[in-house]
Amino acid sequence: MILAATRRNVLLLTGALTGGLLLVGLGALSLGGVHLSLGEVWTALWGAAQSSEASVIVRDIRLPRVLLAVLVGAALATSGTALQALLRNPLADPYVLGISSGAALGAIVALWAGGRLATFSPLVAFAGALATTGWVYLLGRRAGRLASYTLVLGGVITASFLSALILFVLTLLSTRDVRGVAFWLMGDLSVVTGAQLRVLFPVVGLGIVALFAFSKDMNVLLLGEEEAAHLGVNVSRAETAIYLLASLLTAVAVSVSGAIGYLGLLVPHLARMLVGHDHRMLLPTAALGGAIFLVLSDALARTVVAPAELPVGAVTAVAGAPVFIYLLRRTAG
Repeated sequence: MILAATRRNVLLLTGALTGGLLLVGLGALSLGGVHLSLGEVWTALWGAAQSSEASVIVRDIRLPRVLLAVLVGAALATSGTALQALLRNPLADPYVLGISSGAALGAIVALWAGGRLATFSPLVAFAGALATTGWVYLLGRRAGRLASYTLVLGGVITASFLSALILFVLTLLSTRDVRGVAFWLMGDLSVVTGAQLRVLFPVVGLGIVALFAFSKDMNVLLLGEEEAAHLGVNVSRAETAIYLLASLLTAVAVSVSGAIGYLGLLVPHLARMLVGHDHRMLLPTAALGGAIFLVLSDALARTVVAPAELPVGAVTAVAGAPVFIYLLRRTAG
């Protein structure tokens, strides 16, 4: 049964998913090369002893990683939901527009250049993502509006071109650096600092809240641009704002985590099965669902082949690829 998008239902569903996220997060903190009980995790988080092995593992290693998974998962799932509404296509994904390729190229160029630039590779990756966002936006804008077909086509072509540049730069790197970059390109949540988290929390939070402010416009845009204009929506302003906000969230996420594919496709689809197409319910459900999904995926990536680690993007791809094929067949039919 689909819940009506009343304020009460939105708050109840958000509270339930937040509770689920806290439970999943506690479980993820206990998993890894060294298994900890939930009691040990709780003591490590809130206990007085800060120098014990469990405290170091939980506070310094696993907790930042879980928090990063929450932020990246929420950002990518919300971006995917917004872009699917904007393009009116259930197969749309944040990576279709080439934003992840721009971030990846920026990070790899920073590593290749070395020196102080390599230290600030997340910022360079973010700059590359923003540059790609602006370029694709210019390609997709026609007569003062975003043309959905042109936007997607421009994104696909740009992503292909940037992928070729990435391969070229990879040939210039040392073997050791190529291995690290390849792991990052498949999604990596293992390297995060407290400073990065302090920046990410307000940026991702405000970005999601800003997109939620356009939830009613997204509902109307699903009817088509002409119908939306007749119903009083400033189509040009809404489309531009939704595209830029979704791209910003994707750029922030990719700059710190690498390319984690399929999450922006899979989670919005599952959220629609739960709450329907009303974006007042769909956006918070997708954000919290994306956070839960990525925390679970990262826990699996850390434990399946422990003490070794899988790229988290490989785990999300295993779950997302079958759903993509299902959606493709249903859309074609």
